[in-house]
Amino acid sequence: MQNFFNNLAEHLIENGLGKWQETLPADLEKVFARRLHGNMPEWQKILADLPRITASTIDLNADMIKIGESGDCDDLSRRHLYEQLQKLHPWRKGPYDLFAIQIDTEWHSDWKWKRIQPHISPLKNRSVLDVGCGNGYHMWRMLGEGARLVIGADPSQFFLIQFQLLKHYIASLYADLPIHLLPFKAEELPAFNYTFAGRGFDTVFSMGVLYHRISPIHHLQELKSFLRPGGELILETLILEENNPESENSASSGFNVLIPEERYAKMRNVWFIPDTDLLIRMMQRVGFKNCKVVNINQTSIEEQRSTEWMRYESLPDFLHQEDLNLTIEGYPAPRRATIIANAPV
Repeated sequence: MQNFFNNLAEHLIENGLGKWQETLPADLEKVFARRLHGNMPEWQKILADLPRITASTIDLNADMIKIGESGDCDDLSRRHLYEQLQKLHPWRKGPYDLFAIQIDTEWHSDWKWKRIQPHISPLKNRSVLDVGCGNGYHMWRMLGEGARLVIGADPSQFFLIQFQLLKHYIASLYADLPIHLLPFKAEELPAFNYTFAGRGFDTVFSMGVLYHRISPIHHLQELKSFLRPGGELILETLILEENNPESENSASSGFNVLIPEERYAKMRNVWFIPDTDLLIRMMQRVGFKNCKVVNINQTSIEEQRSTEWMRYESLPDFLHQEDLNLTIEGYPAPRRATIIANAPV
């Protein structure tokens, strides 16, 4: 799997993160040695069997990321590619268009990007870290915005394979792409601005991660450690509406928080859903500055749903049949906020 990380060392050095390269190769080896997915040989064979097609055009700024044109391959090659893509079902984050094959993913990740993109500092010439990046849809949008380096971290090796497939065809037109997905959990990344003498990323994204962490404040501390002094954090997470009767309300603080009894929208790994006031207080306590809520949105069944490319249960199955404002367990339906803040200088 070494070819998954070609040119990574050079890109880190070019962006002032070369010291990470002293430990990164060994850390990658440990991850694959400890938790190599049993399907990895099969997935690698899918990559090896991809039809040889060179993309004539790439559009990373399109809502449906566009890789190549219909005329770049014949029908036989397109059918072969379609079969290989379907072998990597489910496709959760997207959408993508590969040589006129439209991958209608479970999530309209482009809708989230439209909500947050107007509020973030321009990414041109910035180094960016995307924590919990999935298969990398938003990473490609970040690169399309002109980021100098994009690093994604997600422990799913399945997402790594999907990302490598996309990168394979994008690199057929643009070689030496400064974009890499590493199979790490957030807690497996180094504390950049402590370990590397104040070095860190210009922008860090954490979208859809915080509520999965048993210790949310610890995750906020991690995110701060990934940023250079003054760098920007974009945090998107589930939040609770203020003064919601389902919350565990503390009269002394005035904050609201939901800690699901067992599952939330059928998910076992949702631990902590605060209201925005509590979330900002937590961010301020760990040292973030200029914390600002820039968007609040209730996830709709049009944004997250089953498709030909993700045939399992999705949001419509997780909500109450008689009231889409409630989860199947009776909790408030998923509502997400995006908060932008800065690391202290």
